[in-house]
Amino acid sequence: AALGDEMRLRLMTALCVGGAMSITQLTAGTEITRQAITKHLDVLAAAGLVRDIKVGRERLWEFEPAQLDEARRWLEGVAGQWDQALAKLKRVVES
Repeated sequence: AALGDEMRLRLMTALCVGGAMSITQLTAGTEITRQAITKHLDVLAAAGLVRDIKVGRERLWEFEPAQLDEARRWLEGVAGQWDQALAKLKRVVES
């Protein structure tokens, strides 16, 4: 659900491509407020997809790959089950 929002997907992409970034960097070139970005980052952090780190007086946000890796493994398992079920259906239909 955390990735079901277009802005959160954009934030994730920015952090994956650009590395750790401040909220100022994440809002640069957009009309989105710092408060809105903060709310989106809080949702992503609650889902375990990003985390904040303190560097001096600045808070930087960075991508946290562990949750996405876990989701990918789960989806690969589901995909394998579907592949097996579809192969079985194909054998039944073709026989």
